[in-house]
Amino acid sequence: MNEQEIISMYRDQSKSTYEIAEHFKTYPNKIRRILIKHGVDIKDKSAAQKNAIKNGKATIPTQGKARSKEEKLKISKSLQKRWQNMTEEEYKKHVDRAKKRWSNMSKAEKLKMSELAIKAIQKAGKDGSKLEKFLREEISRHGYTVQAHKKNLIPNENLEIDMYFPELKAIIEVDGPSHFLPIWGEEKLRKQIKADSHKTGLILSKGFAIIRVKSLHDSVSLHSKEELKNKLINILDNFSKHFPSKSKRYLEIEV
Repeated sequence: MNEQEIISMYRDQSKSTYEIAEHFKTYPNKIRRILIKHGVDIKDKSAAQKNAIKNGKATIPTQGKARSKEEKLKISKSLQKRWQNMTEEEYKKHVDRAKKRWSNMSKAEKLKMSELAIKAIQKAGKDGSKLEKFLREEISRHGYTVQAHKKNLIPNENLEIDMYFPELKAIIEVDGPSHFLPIWGEEKLRKQIKADSHKTGLILSKGFAIIRVKSLHDSVSLHSKEELKNKLINILDNFSKHFPSKSKRYLEIEV
């Protein structure tokens, strides 16, 4: 077997170890050992599958199939568990691969991705984050009236409330990572913390109950969203039975 030809087939022609092995009438592990010997980066299972789909050698198993909510939750829970149990070494590999993908992008691709990120942030600021929209829809289905991005709730104060429940005199604020981490710089974070504290104080002083959801990550799994939704509905159900005393009108939930 010509080992340089094997390397070329794998790198340049995007052939899989199985296809190369079939071509040389041998077995895939032998091809894999040759590639490793020459320092060739071996594609992981996910990358190999993507490559096979891209080249028309495989199809997406779930294409055209609608997953049930139970299936989505099971997948989400499994992924969440995988990330939680991941070793530092495994996590570093994921980070390194992401950095490599970024460095291999052209300037045009990087610019396009940056523009999309900025648009997503602007849209979230205007319409609410995905987490906020999920909670709004799910709590509405439970039977509660939700007023989104409520303004002028407190006279003479330029405040916008994420979610207001008029029949309960309750408010839910969904705070993303920029409320706790210096994503836009330390000075911006200080101003954000001060503004949040001022807003909370005003809301409580007017007799409302407030629940602040602290979302410390950009992406929240479906499993975590479901758990959060159930916690919030339970709290709101309790509010509907007995409005909390003054000392218990401020709650924080971290997700």
